[in-house]
Order: sequence, then C-alpha cells, then structure tokens
Amino acid sequence: MAYFRKRSGAWEASIEKKGVPRISRTFDTKSEAETWAATIESEIGRGVFVSRKEAESTTLSDALDRYEREVSSGKKGHRREKTRITVWKNHPLAKRFLASIRGSDMASYRDERFKAGYSANTIRLELAIISHLFEIARKEWGMEGLTNPVKSIRMPSPPAGRDRRLQPGELEKLLKSVSEEMNQVIRFALETAMRRGELAGMTWDMVDLKKRTVTLLDTKNGQKRIVPLSSVAVTILKERLSARRIDGKVWDIGLDAISKDFARACHKTEISGLHFHDLRHEATSRLFELGLRAEKVKEITGHKTWAMLTRYTHLKPEDIVSELDELTKARDQKKQAERLK
Repeated sequence: MAYFRKRSGAWEASIEKKGVPRISRTFDTKSEAETWAATIESEIGRGVFVSRKEAESTTLSDALDRYEREVSSGKKGHRREKTRITVWKNHPLAKRFLASIRGSDMASYRDERFKAGYSANTIRLELAIISHLFEIARKEWGMEGLTNPVKSIRMPSPPAGRDRRLQPGELEKLLKSVSEEMNQVIRFALETAMRRGELAGMTWDMVDLKKRTVTLLDTKNGQKRIVPLSSVAVTILKERLSARRIDGKVWDIGLDAISKDFARACHKTEISGLHFHDLRHEATSRLFELGLRAEKVKEITGHKTWAMLTRYTHLKPEDIVSELDELTKARDQKKQAERLK
C-alpha cells in the first residue's frame, strides 16, 4: 500500500508490501509521487519489480568517477574521454541521482550545447559517455531498474566525411616548407595511409624491410594490421636508418609535433582547410585510383567497416571520367572487332 506525506515543501511517497523492503522517494508534487507509486505497485503486482535503491542514491558525479576508474581508463581514447567526463562533472546534472535523470534532461543538455556553439560530433561523443555509463550501471553495477535516458532522444546527426584532397602544387609547397624529417613523415603517410598516432608510435621492430611491411599491433580499432610498403616508403625508411634512435623509434618527431608542424607549414604556404589527417584520405583515394580492389584497400588502411572506408575515400571526378572514357573505348573496340569477324 502507498502512503503520502508532505515534508518541508516536498511530497514523500512510501510503499509497503509483504515480501518487499519498504520503498520511498521524494517528489516536488503530490501528483508525481502518486504516479511513481502507481508504477511501482504495478511492477510489484506483476512480479517484475527491480529495486532502484542504488540508482536513487548514486549521483551522476559518483557514477562518472566509477566509470572513469573501471571503464574509461582501459580505453585507447582515455585522455580525450577524461576531458568529456570533466565537462559532465561540472554540469548541474552531475549532482542529480541517476534514477532522476530523464530523456528530457539529455535533450535539454543537447540543445544547450548546440546553442553554446559546440559541434554535433562533440555533443554526440559527450552523450555517448552517459549512454554507455547507464548501460554499464544496468548490466554490471546492479542497477537493473535503471532506464537509459539517452536512448529516448534524437542524437545529433554525424558530420559529413571530409572531402579535402591535395590540390595541384600543394604537396610540393608543403614539402619545401618543412624539416627533412617532417618531409619524410608526410611522404610516408601518403604512401601508407597510416594514422598520425600509428606513425608517431612506429618502432624498428615493427618494420620488415625484406618483406616490405610494417606490422601495427596498437591501432585505433584495436586490431593488428600489416601495412605493405611501396618502393617509395622503403626508400624513406632506409633514409631513416642512419638516424636510428636508441629507444627504437623510427621518428624523432612526436604525436602533437606532427600536427603543429603541419599546421605551421600550411599557414606559411597559405594552404587553407588542410589537416594532417587529410593525408590519410588522400592516400586511401590514391590506392583506389591505382586500381586496387576495395577489400585490399580496406586491409591496408584498417578501416573497420565498409561505410567508414567509403566516408574516408574521395575519388577525383575527372579521373573517373577518364576511366569511363577508357572503358567505353575498349568496349567499342571489342564490338568493332566482333563485327569484322
């Protein structure tokens, strides 16, 4: 049976049923208390009631601390995710109990971040943390009665894939404006389609110059990948042998320095809208333009899905036109030869 009483301007609802520990919760209005009580009594009557006690006594801030400690710390992107967790912990919602957070709260947060000028991708990543936290709490932290509030809202649409490719003359300008090592890094990236982090983390024990491969064990998607090396890529690595480091790393330049040096070179040469990661797009597109089949390109680049491979690939329309002309010419010549038989 449900009991209601007003305390300090709020309404407390209590439910006492045989075989179930006393359950109580406080609400701003009596109608909210009555609605909650009716729901709980219905669940108890149907034998599907799951205690929300822990979810009703755990704040989002406390849950975020546990999530960072037990889940996020084991992720490859922990450093970036830690920043997003800090954003959440500084938000007023962090003081709320998990059981009190609704989809409307997540929708308000989404709209608030949009108005503040944050990108759709940033907001998606922030909401993804909360969604995963609630799923972990439900499945692993004993809060089975918890509802994931993120699943009830519209997520911001993912951003369109970048289609920036090198324009005529840009590569030559970049290579002239950077250090010898950065020159090698840029050319090697274009030959291998390797990510910035993969390049920065390369060591000589990953390299097999006889087989012409680089074996990457620690990739973005967590899967081992063997990257074949073109003759140009092999030549670049042979140039690096004379500067071999004691710690076994192939490059002297680090992860952040690659981005900074590249951005500085673009500014110096007045090249706009080009990021270092665009070299991976360029390299992937060039592999297709060489005539490699999609499954081979996917094996080289390490894209996890076909959708991602398509998103990061942008063939030049003029090259497609030329290929169409060649195929059409070959078809017409074949028909002509058949008619002359």
